[in-house]
Amino acid sequence: MVLEIAQIDVKEGMGARFEEGVAKAAPLFKRAKGCRSMSLRRSVEVPTRYRLFVEWETLEDHTVGFRSSPDFQEWRNLVADCFAAPPAVEHCETAVSGF
Repeated sequence: MVLEIAQIDVKEGMGARFEEGVAKAAPLFKRAKGCRSMSLRRSVEVPTRYRLFVEWETLEDHTVGFRSSPDFQEWRNLVADCFAAPPAVEHCETAVSGF
């Protein structure tokens, strides 16, 4: 399993619109090959900063399958106007499971 973490800073006053767009996009992620889960978290200290967590079976399910799909374009169309800057995306694998 690979965890995608996207840090997304949104324009001031666009938080509700961004969250609405992510909620509308949830079915796009759910039907993507290899997508296990998706959640969005908002920073307490920086309320215009979000982190999107998406679990993928493989890195390629995200970087090749989803990113080259029409659903990716639809996802971006739902939220891109809210971005203050391009999202910073990284992929992680579990190194230690504490509990």
